[in-house]
Amino acid sequence: MEKPDDQNNSNAFKIKPLLQFIGAFVVALGLTWLIKEPGFTDSQVYVIFLLFFSIGLWVTEAIPAFAVGLFIMTYLVYTLGNKNLNQAPENIEKYVTTFSSSIIWLLLGGFFLARAMTKTGLDESILKLTLKFSGTKPRNIVVAVMFATMVISSLMSNTAATSMVVASLLPLLRVHGKSGLAKALLLGVSTAATVGGMSTIIGSPTNAIAAGSLEKAGMDISFLEWMKFGLPLSLVLTTISCLLLLFVFVKDNTPLYLDFILHKKEEADVAGSKSHRYVVLGVIVVTIFMWLTGDFHGISVAAVSAIPLVVLTLTRVLNNDDVKSMPWDTLLLVAGGLSLGVALQQTGLLEHYAILIKDMADRPIGFIILLAFATMTFSNVMSNSATSIILIPLGMAVLPGYEKEVAVIIGLAASTALFLPVSTPPNAVVYSTGLIKQKDFRITGLLIGLLGPILAILWVLLMR
Repeated sequence: MEKPDDQNNSNAFKIKPLLQFIGAFVVALGLTWLIKEPGFTDSQVYVIFLLFFSIGLWVTEAIPAFAVGLFIMTYLVYTLGNKNLNQAPENIEKYVTTFSSSIIWLLLGGFFLARAMTKTGLDESILKLTLKFSGTKPRNIVVAVMFATMVISSLMSNTAATSMVVASLLPLLRVHGKSGLAKALLLGVSTAATVGGMSTIIGSPTNAIAAGSLEKAGMDISFLEWMKFGLPLSLVLTTISCLLLLFVFVKDNTPLYLDFILHKKEEADVAGSKSHRYVVLGVIVVTIFMWLTGDFHGISVAAVSAIPLVVLTLTRVLNNDDVKSMPWDTLLLVAGGLSLGVALQQTGLLEHYAILIKDMADRPIGFIILLAFATMTFSNVMSNSATSIILIPLGMAVLPGYEKEVAVIIGLAASTALFLPVSTPPNAVVYSTGLIKQKDFRITGLLIGLLGPILAILWVLLMR
C-alpha cells in the first residue's frame, strides 16, 4: 500500500506541472496585453502570445520540449487559419510543412547512423581503439577520450555520445573514484561532446535550427560549408579546455592498468553483428562523403539522408524497435521551432521590432556580440534550442545582409553553455555519476562561455 507521504508527493508531482502551465499561460496573456499595439492584426496578437507562452513552457518545462513544438504547429493552424478567430485567415500549409524540411531529413539520417553505431558496438570500438592509441598515461587518456568524444558527437546526439563514453569509462572511473583524473575525464567528455556538436549540422539541434532558418530565407548552407565554420571552432575549444583540465586536475602522469577495459569482450560480437558492422561502416563513409561533396554532384543533403534510412533497414541492421526508439521528439521540437520562426516573419512581427531597434543595425558587430552572449546566457538556464528558435529570426531581421553570419553565430554560441549541471544534457549525464560537484562545472563553463562566443564571432566574420 502506498504511504500517505508518498501519495502526497505523487500528487504534488502531478500538480506542479499544471500550476507551471497555468502560470506560463497567465504571464503570456499579461505580457501580450502590455506589449501589443493598437495597429496589431489578429494574427500578430496570436503569434506574440504564442511566443511568450512557448518561452514560458520551455523555461518551466511544464510539458516536454517536443510537446511545445507540436503545440506551436497546432496553435498556428487553429488560430491563423480559422476565419472565426482571424479577420484575415491565412494559408496555414507553411506552418506544418516544416516537418518535411530538408533539415529534418538531415537530422533523421544522422539518427539512423547513430543508432546503428550504438547497436553494432562501433561506438565502443572507437573508444577502445582510442585508448589503445593513447597508451596508459592519464594525460594521454584524457586527450584521446576528449577528441574521440568530439568526433563521435559530430555524428550523433551529444547526449548519446556522452552516455556511451561515460558507460565505457565506468570501470576506470570506479577504480579512481573522485580523483582528479575522474573529474578531468568527466568534465572533458561533457565539454568535448557539447562543443563537438558544433562541427556538423547534425551535431546539435541548434545547428539544424540555424540551417533551417537560412533555408526558409532562401539561403541554403551546405554540410561542408557548415563544417568550415564549426569544425575549426570545435577543435580549438576542445584543445583549450583539454589543456585547462590537464593543468587543473591531472598532476600525476603515472601509467594506469587498463586491461580490464581493452580486453573486455564486446557484446556486439556475441550478438553476431560483425557483418552488420561492415554495413554500418560502409554507410557512414558513403553518406558523409556524399554530404561533403554536395556542391559537386548536386544531390541535396536531404536526398543523401535516404541512404542510411534505406540501406540500414534493408540489411536488417535496424528493425522496427530501433526506429521507434529514435529521438523523434527532437524532430518535433525543431519543426515546431521553425514554424514559430515562419509565423514571426510572415505576420510582420520581426520586421516591426527590427525597425524599432534599427539603430543597432548601424553597429552590426556590437549587435552580433550582444546576440552571441545573450544566446550563451539564456542557454545556460533554458533549452538552447528554444533560445536559438527565438533569437535567430530576430537577429536575421535586424541585420539584413548578415543573415547567414547571425544564424551560424547564434547556432554555435548555443553550444557554449556549460556553466551548470542543467545547462546541457551532457553536463547532466556526467553529474549523475556523483563523481563531480556542481562547482566543478565552473572551470570549463567559464572558459567556454566567455571564449566560445568571441571565437565564433571572429571566425564566422573572418570567413564572411
